[in-house]
Amino acid sequence: MSTTNGPADVTRAPADDPAALTEIERRVLWLSTAIIDAANRRGDPSGLKVGGHQASSASMVTIMTALWFEHLRAGDRVSVKPHASPVLHAINYLLGELDERYLPTLRAFGGLQSYPSRSKDPDPVDYSTGSVGIGATAPIWGALARRYVEGHFGGAGEGRQYSLVGDAELDEGAVWEAILDPMVGELGEIVWIVDLNRQSLDRVVPAIGAPRIEGMFAAAGWQVLTVKYGRLLHELFARPGGDALRARIDGMSNPEYQRLLRCDADEVRTRLPDGNAELARLVADLDDATLLAAVRNLGGHDVAALGEAFDAIDDSRPTVVLAYTVKGHGLATAGHPQNHGSILTAAQMADLATDLGTDVDDPWRRFPDGSAAARLCATTARRLHREAPDVDPVPALPTDIGRTPTGRATTQAALGRALLDLTRETPDAASRVVTLCPDVSSSTNLGGWVNKVGVWSTAERKDWFDDDPETILHWRERPTGQHLELGIAEGNLVGALGELGATWSRWGRPVLPIGVLYDPFVERALEPWSFGIYAGGQSILVGTPSGVSLAPEGGAHQSITTPSVGLEQPGCVTYEPAFAIDVEWTLLASLARLGQPDGTSAYLRLSTRPVDQSLAAVPEDPAARERRRRQVVAGAYPLRRAAGEPDLTIAAMGAMVTEALAAADRLAGQGHAVDVVCVTSPGLLFGALQSRAGRPAAAQAEPWVLDSAFPARRAAPLVTLLDGHPHTLAFLAGINRVPAVHLGVTRFGQSGDLASVYAHHGLDADAVVGAALDLL
Repeated sequence: MSTTNGPADVTRAPADDPAALTEIERRVLWLSTAIIDAANRRGDPSGLKVGGHQASSASMVTIMTALWFEHLRAGDRVSVKPHASPVLHAINYLLGELDERYLPTLRAFGGLQSYPSRSKDPDPVDYSTGSVGIGATAPIWGALARRYVEGHFGGAGEGRQYSLVGDAELDEGAVWEAILDPMVGELGEIVWIVDLNRQSLDRVVPAIGAPRIEGMFAAAGWQVLTVKYGRLLHELFARPGGDALRARIDGMSNPEYQRLLRCDADEVRTRLPDGNAELARLVADLDDATLLAAVRNLGGHDVAALGEAFDAIDDSRPTVVLAYTVKGHGLATAGHPQNHGSILTAAQMADLATDLGTDVDDPWRRFPDGSAAARLCATTARRLHREAPDVDPVPALPTDIGRTPTGRATTQAALGRALLDLTRETPDAASRVVTLCPDVSSSTNLGGWVNKVGVWSTAERKDWFDDDPETILHWRERPTGQHLELGIAEGNLVGALGELGATWSRWGRPVLPIGVLYDPFVERALEPWSFGIYAGGQSILVGTPSGVSLAPEGGAHQSITTPSVGLEQPGCVTYEPAFAIDVEWTLLASLARLGQPDGTSAYLRLSTRPVDQSLAAVPEDPAARERRRRQVVAGAYPLRRAAGEPDLTIAAMGAMVTEALAAADRLAGQGHAVDVVCVTSPGLLFGALQSRAGRPAAAQAEPWVLDSAFPARRAAPLVTLLDGHPHTLAFLAGINRVPAVHLGVTRFGQSGDLASVYAHHGLDADAVVGAALDLL
């Protein structure tokens, strides 16, 4: 597999000088260890432990040296396990991609991040990692995103997507959710390399179950390559007693093996034979250095063994390489069950420097000019060099398609309507949109859109129900489709969403990804989606249906905290539209913020409750309509103004606007003048309030909207109302410092008709009127 992303005259080839590769491996071990040592010697004035993971880094040194200096190509991408970030920085330094001044700055403010960060580290990082399981699976979705971009727009080239994974990370359910998705089996560019060091944070894992792991990957259709032993052990296996040696090592438990690593040669000679005379004779014939090297000679620390495995990768299906390693390999702490966060002492660092031929007083010394190691570094740097892509501009999006919805409609259905309108009004912009669902396309009203644009797949597939007259949703799968359907795993959905949202920065080809899932499951998907935003992925997440308005479904399918979650999520603008026109305007505004260096993600919370669209009272005058649109996008707009000064303001969000208007009518009948404000984005309003006070706020926050929706001259006691936790809107009382009552949902719901459910939670018009009278 070639690549179009690097210099055409530079091809992958094994290092001509194995000694130079060994010298680089030893230097990478030193640099990664010294980076952590420098961070801890720097200390923290507060007394907090700085931390770092010397042992976890050491177990990856050989794997990463072999991969970078012999096998990677410019078009490849690598996700590095979080605790091996110093190894990545060490390699980038040797390749000239990291300035020396950063090496002592691990975990310092403005320095190297604690874990690889695509958006915050000063050197090249392909994938942000740090949240266990999420960084590991990111290259799966990166492979999918690359194929999508290449098929639709070109320019993404080719290349493998590597994940360097710690074996303990395989405990995460997110890993297996991703591996088992049917679409993944078709992505042959995916390669996982598992650092099988058989230790977790606290202990040696008694039974890591490598054969079981092999079987699970194989059952998912992956190629499984196991690199267990190095050349020295294979040589010993061929000697008399070698079969007994292999059987003994294969049969011993992980803790017993790890204990051997802490023994001197005499102890190994006593423990290893375990009563086998033939094995005792073999061990007795070995000198101390060879014996100690043999028990450490695992495949993950043998460049040649790793190279054979990498050369055997079958690009027709995903591959996993299980590389046996020793945690802390090459360090004084090697194999100790509590070495996870341990730091070498000054004396141990000095001994290590001596062993590796470096100098503790000159820790960042480079290879001499003209040396074989320096030449190999330069050759590798040329081979892996990637120019920053020129980013295609996103085709211009309209701000208002011009329709004024009538009749009764839901905001959920309005999403599908808006997407279809976009294909007609601006087909160039619509061609950049890709939607994703975890098997809920029809129930979230995307059927029309899916029928229009088709379903994406790596190859065209026959739709066997295409001629069935009773089939409404047509499942036409082809490489040109713009809808991606994943299995029922929300983590997979938002993982793909994040990587599709990063294509503008990876290959200069922006797409506009929209993921739709049930709102009660947003919190399940929140961590991987948030991590995708942190890594630079810009996307739109749509949660629908939402709240207790999904009354018959019961408490298990009613979301409560999602409005405030959206308010608090960095890098994201949250909207909860009340009317179909609000959906259109906020969706278009959210799409316009994607695919650019200063872009922002969005979360839209929609409802299945039908609402009379005439209540929106959309102005007919073009200038007034545009003013309303700007207010909707900025976070709130006055839906009804009382004549004269108001006695009360009701601020409502989403589906609850109908109750707010009904309560306002009843209060007016009792002689109380009421303003009704429709809130579309509590996050933007809070940002506007912060900005007005001179505090940091998101760039999208517009302070003028506060004067537009909540002018001081109309300040009055306030009732806030939403189908979610009431504290989401509680800050609104601080805009004009008025007394307030906040209505919302604070308990798990239950099934029932809408009126009963609203009454149960105190959301109906009766509750609003009662709260208002308490204030008045």
